[in-house]
Amino acid sequence: MAIVETHYGKVEGASDDGVHAFRGIPFAAPPVGEKRWHAPEPPVSWSGVRAATDWGKQAWQQAVENAGMLSFVFNIRNAAYRDEDCLQLNVFTPGNDDARRPVLVWIHGGGFQGGTGGTPVYDGSNLAGRGDVVVVTVNYRVGALGWLNLNELTGGRIPATGNEGLLDQVEALRWIRDNVASFGGDPGNVTVFGESAGAMSVGALLACPAAKGLFHRGILISGATSTANPLARAVEAADGLLHKLGLSPTDDVDKLIALEPETLITAAAGFRLPGGGMTFQPCIDGTVVTELPLEAVRHGAADGIPILVGTQRDEWRGFTFNNPQTANLDEAGLLAEVSSNVEDAASLIAGYRRIREGRGDTVDPSSLFAAIETDRKMRMPAIDLLEALAARGESGHHYIFAHESPWEGGRIGSPHAIIIGFVFGTHAFSDESAAFFGKGASADHVSTHLQDAFCALARTGSPRTSAMGDWSPYEAQTRSTGIFVDPVEVVDAPFDAERALWVGREVGEPFGPSRW
Repeated sequence: MAIVETHYGKVEGASDDGVHAFRGIPFAAPPVGEKRWHAPEPPVSWSGVRAATDWGKQAWQQAVENAGMLSFVFNIRNAAYRDEDCLQLNVFTPGNDDARRPVLVWIHGGGFQGGTGGTPVYDGSNLAGRGDVVVVTVNYRVGALGWLNLNELTGGRIPATGNEGLLDQVEALRWIRDNVASFGGDPGNVTVFGESAGAMSVGALLACPAAKGLFHRGILISGATSTANPLARAVEAADGLLHKLGLSPTDDVDKLIALEPETLITAAAGFRLPGGGMTFQPCIDGTVVTELPLEAVRHGAADGIPILVGTQRDEWRGFTFNNPQTANLDEAGLLAEVSSNVEDAASLIAGYRRIREGRGDTVDPSSLFAAIETDRKMRMPAIDLLEALAARGESGHHYIFAHESPWEGGRIGSPHAIIIGFVFGTHAFSDESAAFFGKGASADHVSTHLQDAFCALARTGSPRTSAMGDWSPYEAQTRSTGIFVDPVEVVDAPFDAERALWVGREVGEPFGPSRW
């Protein structure tokens, strides 16, 4: 056992194989009762020694009985473990000393509606031990409790900006700044890294004035800086949800604050705005998030912050093949799906078919749709961020993760979320996880190389390692890209023919409403 004194009280964690783990530490006061939909406040101090050996509570979200191939990613527990009092974090460290190690702060994914920082697949022990770094995983409010703008409709009676989940992340970074030295970490060298909605959160943090100076490097996995609701759309979402709940924003404020979280979350889970897209995401409210994060980067928000950003090779393949609407598309269905978001869809489809046929890749309509959506939703936003950094002379590195999942005989390739287990070295922590991530020497090699690159970025600002020594910052002449597969390699301009098809083409926002 190990005991550390924080600014708010002592915590006792568990030690195993040279790494100390502290779980369920509160970094903010419970956002409950009158504090629901308010910005987070510092935690209340405690006396004595607080046990920090359990993952703690999840943010309130829909109970998930079966998340399919990603079930193991979420900490599937019953309603007793879902709580509005969820603002807790977990710390993994090789030593509670004064070593001043780099700090990596993980922001979980889950579409801004689910997920938790406290789950075995995000156990930071392996990464902390291998890299001699401090790993912190955090919770934040999700769904309607974390990303619903009510300020406009209620005339400020509920001051929610639609960015309370983001402000939770900022509060966690403040706690880390003030306390991580006691866990052997360097508060002056903090890397925020996240996957999917977590990566989009990292992008939003770049555009958040309150986060300035609280982190120094960023790693964005399957998400970038192109995701945020304009204020008008965020207000439309709040208005629509209140209407579904049968509540008035002027007459029923007290009822809204007192609403049972299960009622609120159930209503929100079935609510969709016209045109589709993610209802809940960061909001460009003008204060917490001042502009689309990509524009903020173009205006200098990421200056001096080394960035690593990338995607899985086949991001959308799992979603496509496991969705009855897209698993068996015909040519007409493919054209209709792509046309809803992309200008001149027919020529784009023809281009992808020609390129993939030339490589010997599958060109059935569902495979073409998966490839197009992989690039539209994920790879092109990452490249947009990299090009914005390069235009300012800033350091951005690009990666593609290409290790394939054995799931269903390998039919989903290298899909969304597969990188998670390799980041944390938890790819084979159970039979269930190994069925998705894979196991064995090849998987282990990919994991160690990926961890080494992440820790190198955290330590030096560059992901270069001895195995990837020629990995250069991204720029238009070479488009240097690290490829994580066994063996790892660095190549120039991979999949560049597909990239060129998007140049100058008008498209919808990656997770916004249909464009046409």
